[in-house]
Amino acid sequence: DAGVEKLVLGLSGGIDSAVAAGLAVRALGAENVLGIMMPYSTSSAASITDAEAVATVLGMKTEKVSIAEMANVFLKDIPADDLVRRGNIMARCRMVVLFDRSARDGSLVLGTGNRTEALLGYTTLFGDSACGLNPIGQLYKTEIRLLSAWLELPDSVLTKAPSADLWAGQSDEDELGFSYAEVDHLLHAMIDLGRTNEELSADGFADEF
Repeated sequence: DAGVEKLVLGLSGGIDSAVAAGLAVRALGAENVLGIMMPYSTSSAASITDAEAVATVLGMKTEKVSIAEMANVFLKDIPADDLVRRGNIMARCRMVVLFDRSARDGSLVLGTGNRTEALLGYTTLFGDSACGLNPIGQLYKTEIRLLSAWLELPDSVLTKAPSADLWAGQSDEDELGFSYAEVDHLLHAMIDLGRTNEELSADGFADEF
């Protein structure tokens, strides 16, 4: 028991944060959940639109805080083509904002990372992986999609390509080189069922995968 009754989370317009917000609102009531939209200058306008649509459906409060001025202090010495370093800076700036709002309001920072990302190491330490509580941390991306539909969240969030929106055109699955559906199937067999490499090969998984 953290001794708080309010939650704050980054509302990105993506499915993970939408599902986390939906669960938070069901648990504590919309009046106790604050979603922070934290765009950078290269962020997609659709991210804000989708985040606002989620907040409207859930009836929750939001704030919009640009991280551009803060991030640019760090980014000025990082080459424009070094996208991973630049993306990590943005992710960590966003978490600074969330923990500041947490201190301001006496709330707990809600995590929005799923199990697939954690098992793949596809996360930013002290960035999107930082939180006080993560209700979706043990759910695969495939399960997040199912939960999104059950929570009746906007279709635009459910159907859009997964992206951290750290630079223009960024896509999780393009970076990973496989779909979440494919890797969730593998991870379930590997981690949950304890299948050996030989058994995975016999199941039809490519050895390099």
